[in-house]
Amino acid sequence: MKIAEIFYSIQGEGTLVGVPSVFVRTSGCNLRCTWCDTPYTSWEPQGEERSVASIVDEVNSYGATHVVITGGEPMIAPKIEELTGRLTQHITIETAGTVDANVRCELMSISPKLANSTPHTRESGRWAAQHDRLRYQPEILRRLIQLYPYQLKFVITNPSDLEQVNGIVEDIGALRNRVVLMAEGVDAAILAERGRWLAEVAKREGFRITPRLHIDLWGNRRGV
Repeated sequence: MKIAEIFYSIQGEGTLVGVPSVFVRTSGCNLRCTWCDTPYTSWEPQGEERSVASIVDEVNSYGATHVVITGGEPMIAPKIEELTGRLTQHITIETAGTVDANVRCELMSISPKLANSTPHTRESGRWAAQHDRLRYQPEILRRLIQLYPYQLKFVITNPSDLEQVNGIVEDIGALRNRVVLMAEGVDAAILAERGRWLAEVAKREGFRITPRLHIDLWGNRRGV
């Protein structure tokens, strides 16, 4: 498996925010989000090839009870099924929900990509058609929410995004109390500004919002 990094930190987003966790970040993605905060796993995939055994040994060395497998898109990583089968900790998988795999996890953290994710700059525009074709796969989403405990985490750039969120939730039959809204951004001040109007949206719609606690604590730094 190509691994960009493994590190011990706290979960900064979602329903398990604040929980000490080991992060296993796979490298490689089938999407190209314009605001991707880990371009070293998608636009320019970096990392080293690691055996499943070496990954498990490093994860176990931290003594943590929770593991987050993220990316990139971990569901396309070779041997992802073997890795999740060999880890004994509570596993969260961070996925866009475009690919299916027979994994073990206690929380499937699904982040369906909205239209705000599609790249349109001159340098990245060639990815737009592929990204738009792949970013929303309702049949896969329906299967994932049926098979696993889940949260649906949506990256929000402006209030108009909520029309798409409500459409997806209705289309796949998700529970509204499993929906988590997260302001887009990698700067604490921007996140705070967007978070204020997002809180009003959440109150109106009955959704949960999540901070990006790691941004508040360490900024947009890699490996924390």
